[in-house]
Amino acid sequence: MRCSASPSQKVAMKKSNCSWQEYSQKKVINPEKLEETVAKLRAKDLTIVTLNGSFDLLHAGHLYILFEASRVADVLIVAVNSDRSVKAYKSPHRPIISLPYRIELLTALAFVDYVTWFDETNPIRTLERIKPDVHVNGAEYGENCIESAVVRKYGRLHLVDRIGGLATSEIIQTIREKKEI
Repeated sequence: MRCSASPSQKVAMKKSNCSWQEYSQKKVINPEKLEETVAKLRAKDLTIVTLNGSFDLLHAGHLYILFEASRVADVLIVAVNSDRSVKAYKSPHRPIISLPYRIELLTALAFVDYVTWFDETNPIRTLERIKPDVHVNGAEYGENCIESAVVRKYGRLHLVDRIGGLATSEIIQTIREKKEI
């Protein structure tokens, strides 16, 4: 039986006739198909919000900003840094979770409509291709974040306050400290 679930239906997995991999893949946009998918969404007069990040060790802080992002437009597209990108801008020891699994984690969230990825250390080229109505970023990056110029050409920037103590680097540090105890 073919998988009949679509990302926009946000069908619960237990009620779907899909395997997990089939369901997950319905929310994944290969970067080569990004403009095509965005054009289909625009043809339906849907507004698009984007959020980017590595989403390594998915935690409650990630869930909070993802949920808040989903509330400011019709469709949320999450752009994930590839493994090579994370290594280049975070640490040679990161990511902890490889890209395919980080994508699967994000596609499991009902409030995430689509997930794509990029190899660059910043999302500017990807945002140029999507042309989001809204781009969400953590307030700690501020109004003049690296994405701000490209985002303002097409829409607006929406900042979300970070939940203290819930950054992946802080979680990794806590694990290291507890290991030593």
